[in-house]
Amino acid sequence: MTDQRIEGDLPVTDAASAAADVPADATLLVSGFGSVGYPKAVPLALAESDRDLSLTVVSGGSVGAEIDVELVEADAIARRYPYQARAPAREAANDGRMAFADRHISALGDDVQFGGLVDPDVAVVEAVAVGEDWLVPSGSVGHTPAYVDSVDSLVVEVNRAQPRSLAGFHDIYRPDLPPERDPVPLSAPGERIGGPRIEFDPAKLTAVVETDCRDEPYEFRDPTETDRAIAANLRSFLTDEVERSPLFADSVRLQFGVGSLGNALMGALADADFGDRELIYFGEVIQDGLLDLLDAGQLDSASATSLALSAAGQDRLFADAERYAEDVVLRPADVSNRPALIDRFGVVAVNSALEVDLYGHANSTHVDGSRMLNGIGGSADFTRNAALSILALPSTVGSDRSRIVPMVPHVDHTEHDVDAVVTEHGVADLRGTAPRERARLLVDRCAHPDYREQLQEYLDRAFDSDGHEPHDLDAALSWHE
Repeated sequence: MTDQRIEGDLPVTDAASAAADVPADATLLVSGFGSVGYPKAVPLALAESDRDLSLTVVSGGSVGAEIDVELVEADAIARRYPYQARAPAREAANDGRMAFADRHISALGDDVQFGGLVDPDVAVVEAVAVGEDWLVPSGSVGHTPAYVDSVDSLVVEVNRAQPRSLAGFHDIYRPDLPPERDPVPLSAPGERIGGPRIEFDPAKLTAVVETDCRDEPYEFRDPTETDRAIAANLRSFLTDEVERSPLFADSVRLQFGVGSLGNALMGALADADFGDRELIYFGEVIQDGLLDLLDAGQLDSASATSLALSAAGQDRLFADAERYAEDVVLRPADVSNRPALIDRFGVVAVNSALEVDLYGHANSTHVDGSRMLNGIGGSADFTRNAALSILALPSTVGSDRSRIVPMVPHVDHTEHDVDAVVTEHGVADLRGTAPRERARLLVDRCAHPDYREQLQEYLDRAFDSDGHEPHDLDAALSWHE
């Protein structure tokens, strides 16, 4: 494959010049998902300019420090969607300096394209190659196709630090606009229905900027004893479920949330006995644990929208990209997270949460119900639409706070969407249970032993009153003081 990155007579310029053409109050759509494939040079040039900026920034998911640190600290972002994962952006969202709202990932492209969220001005996206009417994304696809469609002005950063061979991973498919929107014609997670390029009207292309900077890698911590215990409980539960349910007659389709715990849970599948069934991944991100399963021949295919890898994982994939691309597909996020496809493939969704309450409601985003952590991301896309929805989390925060609580102060996933909860102490299978039964199961099987007596005392008091989900509100909220 040729390493030519810029094809044709294109408007190549430097980052500062491209940034100078961005209006001070622009709504800026940027590529990036899982802190991968985001533009680096133009956002940094905006941050380093002496202009008084008041930008609205919409990404596909989490991005790098050039946007959520440098631009935030330059007081250049007035409004931010849909997800952030860095301390300066988090602090600005929580103290009100930056208006922030998180959104479900699956619908974000439509939200932008249909004008219900923002009125976009400029898209700045990263690519490994560009021509007069096409580009090839780098390490993520995210909502880049929808964003490119939505603007009149397009800036492309061509990143030579990312191998041109990343084109082999991409499968770009665009759903039609309603009401002519047909079902996505994907019959299996590993199937391809598009091509490597995002196409656009050549009149949109206002600047091409060359860069040479790799994505900041993920730093996955080594699994802790708690991680390993959660993984063992999850593995045992899934093994039994696979043998019991006709849903898994031929294959097991899985999704895991991003992060160290999710990566550790993926690794635990290497020891799972699923018989001769194929193991398939249909989710948002490819993490190091999936590369391990691919290398061991234990994973049939993996479909996602981003390569969220450690430095070693990046080196490993880049060195053998063509081989990995035989089994790994990167899709737009409105395909990777599409509710209809999650349902069609019967995905088992494994995500985490900050805390789960005794009736099965989960809080994934707001510490103490008030302070935004990162955002809901795609967790609800999978939790609500999966054939089996599992929340996996440690039973405590440190040694002095239970993550199984009487009542969560903020609800991201309702009791109706959570099928099972897994901690290092056990598994609570909540399917078919009434609220009072759920509460007993979560105390007995998931809560830390140090908190079971307190939780049981709470339930005894609450159950003395009437109600389908009885609460002692004062006592429930005191757990968050």
